[in-house]
Amino acid sequence: MNWKVLEHFPLLLCILAAKTLILSLAFAGVKVYQRKRLEAEQQKLEAEKRKQVEKKES
Repeated sequence: MNWKVLEHFPLLLCILAAKTLILSLAFAGVKVYQRKRLEAEQQKLEAEKRKQVEKKES
């Protein structure tokens, strides 16, 4: 077995932890973006419905 690899084990763990953190933050950011986009789309549809109701009342 190559014992030199074990000398770099703490560094490899730090790299793995950093990669995991970055991926988690990226997925969370995508979820936030998707939710905001869906909310904006829903508000747009509600505004259009309100306009149609106002036209019918006029």
